[in-house]
Amino acid sequence: TDGGTIKEGYNLNKPLSAVAVTGKGNIPAEYSLVSSSTDAFAVDTVKKGEYCDDIIVRGYECKNSKANVTLDFGFDVKKAYLCDLMENELSPLELAGGSVTIPLMKRTGYKPEFAAAAEASASTGGQIMPPIMGAAAFLMAEFIGVNYSAIVLRAILPAVLYFAGIFMSVHLEAKKLGLTGIPKELLPQFRQLMKRSFLLLPLIILVLLISTNSMTIQKSAVLAIGCTLIVGLINKENRINPRKIFEALAAGAQSSISVAAACGVAGMIAGCITMTGLASMLKAAVLAAAGGNVLLALIMTMLCCIVLGMGVPTTANYCIMASTCAPILVAMGIPTLAAHMFVFYFGIVADLTPPVALAAYAGAAIAQANPMKTALTATKLAIGAFIVPYVFALNPAMLFINTDGVAEIILICITSFVGIFGVSAALEGYFLTNMSWYERLISAAGGLLLIYPGVTTDVIGLGLVAVALVIQFIKKKSHKKASPLAA
Repeated sequence: TDGGTIKEGYNLNKPLSAVAVTGKGNIPAEYSLVSSSTDAFAVDTVKKGEYCDDIIVRGYECKNSKANVTLDFGFDVKKAYLCDLMENELSPLELAGGSVTIPLMKRTGYKPEFAAAAEASASTGGQIMPPIMGAAAFLMAEFIGVNYSAIVLRAILPAVLYFAGIFMSVHLEAKKLGLTGIPKELLPQFRQLMKRSFLLLPLIILVLLISTNSMTIQKSAVLAIGCTLIVGLINKENRINPRKIFEALAAGAQSSISVAAACGVAGMIAGCITMTGLASMLKAAVLAAAGGNVLLALIMTMLCCIVLGMGVPTTANYCIMASTCAPILVAMGIPTLAAHMFVFYFGIVADLTPPVALAAYAGAAIAQANPMKTALTATKLAIGAFIVPYVFALNPAMLFINTDGVAEIILICITSFVGIFGVSAALEGYFLTNMSWYERLISAAGGLLLIYPGVTTDVIGLGLVAVALVIQFIKKKSHKKASPLAA
């Protein structure tokens, strides 16, 4: 392009060669149409082979996650969150366990809309949780040109805040409804969990080899596949045999087709956008409309990401966002990693955001709930994914960028968790008892200030959250005194 004007004269060979072989359009050559197929097959054979998935995920986390959660309010939903987080960390398929967890939550006493929204938000969140991040972590490391371990380290706090907000909302909803936990005698012993910990060995090896740059992705995946076969021989409950080996290879090949096609099509889209000048036109339009206002540029970029990310698989989602939306934020002076994380987050939560909200609609179908109410509830539960990206884009300290040592990192973590609690309590409208509108406003404002790194914001935010908690304690105490009189 020349000044935003599209040049004419491209023949068919040039764009096809650029997109399919060289990876033009800001898409690395490793993730063009040809190469993406081999990477997708290698990693997905480990991640999503039917037998491998059974012994790595269902054989460990979902069968034993009860031992990982304390006995308290909303226990079943929290257990379901752990299962969904771990399973969707490996698989880009959302609501993989919804047919099990949603009926479980409904039997516990949660409303159908809340059960479906909880499943949708947890499943979607699995795509932003390190170390796998739905394979986007590998793409991001190659795209930005940094070490994979650096991506994983900086993505931890935002992802943990996302799930912390969900856990707090689930807990407060359970307290509001008066739901109780599972009886202690139904919980498995911790020793039973540890006896099956060897089932995680293939995943641990895969992550270690890639994060330390010991081997390429393909070689690491092959070694992890071999380790999976060894683990299968040890696993007495589901011992491997020749038939299961062929079934696993077939399932891995079948699942890799969708990922390879998604990477290839994403490369075509991104390449065409770049070669035709649409990316530069979008960038110029947003920058002109923002007029140097970073917050306004972030809002418009968020809207672009939500629209472009609706219904798109994780890997393709990131490729599209990185080539079209991330350059806008980089041009505004936001650090490259923070810009890519921002667009990735909002591309992912597009599946929770009305009016499309595919993940929420799928959950609503299982729960037989109202789709729009489910989508709105899922958006409320996933509020961390809408707040945190703005924070680390405006202040990259949340991604541990430009921090002044361990003490500042610890302070950021503590204040962020207190802040996400304040926001969750405000959205639920409940802590010790029902919150009035002004209590919710105080709690939300304090929480937002605490999430934003900075001494001044932390002090003001902590004071506001403390005021909201004091009011709750006073109201709770007055209700207890009034109860005997009423009786």
